Amino acid sequence: MVMGSTGTGWRELAAREGGVTAAELDALWADLPVARAEDILGEWKGAAFPTAHPLRKALSASRWYGKTFHSLLNAQPLICRAEDGSLFSDVELGGGGEATLWNIEFRGEVTATMVYDSRPVFDHFKWLDENTLMGIMNGRPEVVLAHGEYFYFLLERV
Repeated sequence: MVMGSTGTGWRELAAREGGVTAAELDALWADLPVARAEDILGEWKGAAFPTAHPLRKALSASRWYGKTFHSLLNAQPLICRAEDGSLFSDVELGGGGEATLWNIEFRGEVTATMVYDSRPVFDHFKWLDENTLMGIMNGRPEVVLAHGEYFYFLLERV
């Protein structure tokens, strides 16, 4: 896989205490190499980019840990940490189901996409570096958009 010209600038955006804009994240996304569904199998630790999207706080409150892609037809989008520290797939928070992985076109490129079983939601992925993915949550606007903006996150391979 060939990395884009973004270097490590994404780390500054992810750590920016004052927040980051959707325009900055869209510009970052545009320069990243696409990921393929078959190349992202495994366990991933997640973090939200510091935007004003309400899902950022909701995932934090749910103790979201990340995602696990067991196979193309078996993905767990909402791995959370229980009170005792153990990890579990929160299917209730995920709308009563889990997910699958596909290669789907988004913004003119075919990239790895997680399709939720029970919600009209798609998470698209591109490579930030060889062990880190950037994700954009897409789907029915009334479900995924907040003030017209997407939810942006990253996943680091465990």
